[in-house]
Amino acid sequence: MRVLVVGGSGFLGRELVRRCLAAGHEVAATYLSRPVDDGDDDAREAVAWLRLDVRSRADAHALVARVRPDVLVNAAYLQTDWSATADGPAHLALAAAAHGSRLVHVSSDVVFSGARTRYPETCVPDPISPYGAAKAAAETAVRAILPGAAIVRTSLIIGGGSARPPGEERPARPSPGESAAPGSPSEVLVHALATGRARGVLFADEVRCPVHVGDLASALLELAAPDRGGTYHAAGADALSRHRLGLLIARRDGLDPALLTPGERAASGVPGPLAVRLDCTATQRLLGTRLRGAEEFLAAAAP
Repeated sequence: MRVLVVGGSGFLGRELVRRCLAAGHEVAATYLSRPVDDGDDDAREAVAWLRLDVRSRADAHALVARVRPDVLVNAAYLQTDWSATADGPAHLALAAAAHGSRLVHVSSDVVFSGARTRYPETCVPDPISPYGAAKAAAETAVRAILPGAAIVRTSLIIGGGSARPPGEERPARPSPGESAAPGSPSEVLVHALATGRARGVLFADEVRCPVHVGDLASALLELAAPDRGGTYHAAGADALSRHRLGLLIARRDGLDPALLTPGERAASGVPGPLAVRLDCTATQRLLGTRLRGAEEFLAAAAP
């Protein structure tokens, strides 16, 4: 199978590329500013790295026409750029429709306001932040252009050095206090706060359902099957605050949890929902991949 990973140089994109290669697929992947250089010569040579700015409709069409993928997975985003987040997926959907490619579009829990206790897959977006509005607009465009596409909403993506399939050897742990090499924004922030490279708080009133990057990548590839059109939720089984998640990451990586200060988002003026709990029950029934909770996968990776 020929797979095109748009946003392949990102945290989730790199995991998708790695798993596609392991499954024996032919892989092309895109980057915006620079291609991936992670020291893995075999992987680098096996992937066709192509530059793409999804804000250009013409460039999206040209690239998809060149690659002609069986499956296109869109894992690209620029959080502060409406055109990249909202228009880009529309451009990709138009290109996928024109060339007969299956589209899996990664969306987010920020399409919801947090007014409900839980959000099953059937819920209609009601965003309250600019980024949430852009992600909701992207869903609408993708659904209108390519009704058979899979739209997959997820939450905070976690993995760091432990993003390995079960049974695969993990890299050595850092010594206590030593900074590991985290990859996700949440992990980067925790390391910066716990090592004094940044100052700030982790919100104790902002709740999400963090997902392991490996679990999410596996779920996305399962949902790339031709009969999987529709809207899906692929998030972790645990609803955790940002502060609780930070404590788990710190303990996993040998950092001092006491250095992570809790705060209140409600009092900060930062726009966006407080608590969004994605209900993944219907999606999980379709998947062979088990979407673990952060309490499980971070504790399992702790030294």
